[in-house]
Amino acid sequence: MTPLRRFFCLSVLLCPLLVASLVLAAPATAPAAAPASSKPPIHVEADRMVSLKNDNAVLFTGNVDAKQGQMTIRSAEMTVYYLSNEEKAKLPQSDERTLKKLFASGNVEIQNDGMTGTGDKMEYYEAERKMILIGNSKVWQDNNLVTGHTVVVFLDQGKSIAERGAKKGERVKAFFYPGGDGPQSGQQKK
Repeated sequence: MTPLRRFFCLSVLLCPLLVASLVLAAPATAPAAAPASSKPPIHVEADRMVSLKNDNAVLFTGNVDAKQGQMTIRSAEMTVYYLSNEEKAKLPQSDERTLKKLFASGNVEIQNDGMTGTGDKMEYYEAERKMILIGNSKVWQDNNLVTGHTVVVFLDQGKSIAERGAKKGERVKAFFYPGGDGPQSGQQKK
């Protein structure tokens, strides 16, 4: 393994530990010593990572690919904001949340449990489990498609809102294929 590849692999493996240390304000520990959690770990790969400790944030740039469980987010740039120690102290003890919000920009694509969304930008708010796609937004669920300037998806409620842009003639569009008719799931989405 080349030294550059070894460095990249170590960076990818150590990134979650660095993020956890920013949130917990404690030294990073080995994964085996991490507290048990019902949520799967967040795995992020990018060309560059910048720690913004004063903002409780981490900035990833260049071919960002983030995964947690079934959810995958790809973009050119992503900033992940974590709850401060003060914010975590106000949560119920059973609340395992550490993520506060996530902003992504540049050819954003999100895939989660049969849903695919694309847009110029994305904002995600963990407390509400709300995703907002902004600019050239498209959301596919199975074979159905909704487009608009902005599409808001409430992940736990099965609810979404599409809004048109300010340009003259812009409209929200929806394509529904009842009974499984229409394009097959394996076809390329455009």
